[in-house]
Amino acid sequence: MQRLPAKPIIAVTALLVLGAALGLGWHFHNGHKALFNTATVKHGDVVATISATGTIEPVEVVDVGAQVAGLILSFGKDKNGNSIDYGSIIEEGTVLARIDDSVYAADCALARAQVEQDKAGELSADAALQQVKAKLIQTEAEWNRGQELSRSKLLATADFDTYKANYEIAKANVSAAEAAVAQAKAATVQARALLEKAQRNLDFCVIKSPVKGVIIDRRVNIGQTVVSSLNAPSLFLIARDLTKMQIWVGVNEADVGRIVPGASVTFTCDTFPGREFDGTVGKVRLNATMTQNVVMYTVEVNTENPDNILLPYLTANVRFVARSETNALLVPNVALRWIPSSQAQVVPDARSWKPADSEANSPPSKSSQQNKATSPAHPIVEGRTGTVWLKEGEFVRPVDVKAGTSDGANTAIISDRLHDGQEVVTGEVVETAQTGTQNPFIPQFRRR
Repeated sequence: MQRLPAKPIIAVTALLVLGAALGLGWHFHNGHKALFNTATVKHGDVVATISATGTIEPVEVVDVGAQVAGLILSFGKDKNGNSIDYGSIIEEGTVLARIDDSVYAADCALARAQVEQDKAGELSADAALQQVKAKLIQTEAEWNRGQELSRSKLLATADFDTYKANYEIAKANVSAAEAAVAQAKAATVQARALLEKAQRNLDFCVIKSPVKGVIIDRRVNIGQTVVSSLNAPSLFLIARDLTKMQIWVGVNEADVGRIVPGASVTFTCDTFPGREFDGTVGKVRLNATMTQNVVMYTVEVNTENPDNILLPYLTANVRFVARSETNALLVPNVALRWIPSSQAQVVPDARSWKPADSEANSPPSKSSQQNKATSPAHPIVEGRTGTVWLKEGEFVRPVDVKAGTSDGANTAIISDRLHDGQEVVTGEVVETAQTGTQNPFIPQFRRR
């Protein structure tokens, strides 16, 4: 293969350098100059969080109802001797309220009388059994004598038949008497069951607390009539332990995959401005709900409340810690989104720069760069390659980086070409001789 002479190559190279110099001279001759806003690359900590709102709930609540109907006569006393009310601290077995028991007391008395009557019937049936048993003994003796006399031909056939019939009747009467005794005993058992039921209904007129805790809600007043139906009416809502609370947080389906049990959580409440509380993720409930075509999952956050500061049903502003990095190389998010305009001067060797994966950071041409600069910013995706632009005098140089954790303002990056103290471009302002400093993103109009 024949090699080209060296002189033509040198001449072509000189022409290219001359053309670049003339282009730059023309650019500055027209008075255009790009001014860059920059930020400093630095090391620091970054935490990616997920924000959501939820409601503070007691870990375990007990809904106390009534199994009988009647008029509320009075309330019980709490451990301090005060009438049961909102916030009352109670022990297990504490009387919460009393319902009018006059009807149930009458039913109980009637059932008790029925038991006594059935017990008397049982005694009567037993006495009748003893009587027919004695009659059976008598008829059996007569029947035995009749058999002896019949063998000796001393008893008439009619008398023989009479003795035999009386004996059989006596045996039948004994069986009937035994059945009557069993029936009387069964009636007594039934009466006692009815008495127990009446007594239980009478006891239900006194509403007692099944657990130790705090009254969250009192839903009845003295003089109010409680009507029991298929669903027991709710009278009191008791929280067993307010030193341990839960926050039920609604999380969007796009974020719920980054929440894991045991992850750290911080939250605030509007009622305690400036104070931050800690918690941990308990579990993610699987029964999702759909609100305006958005799927939401309920996440349980466990938190301690030893001083009982957090009140039930407060609204909590929750931040889940999805990911964190310490001592990472950080750049502002806007630096990853910035694209040089047509007025910016890119370093001459930028021709070797290859577009990154991020569509927002890819400048194929000057005109398309200017159009993309006015489009909405693309989201920064963790693990994806992006581009930042280093300021070098009046020039900018592209540097490929790999994005890491982002907190919404800064992003941790991985790059062997960046270090602390370097300046990355975050914005651009174009200054002209005729009009002064102008923003390249503001539309310009020509005068005729």
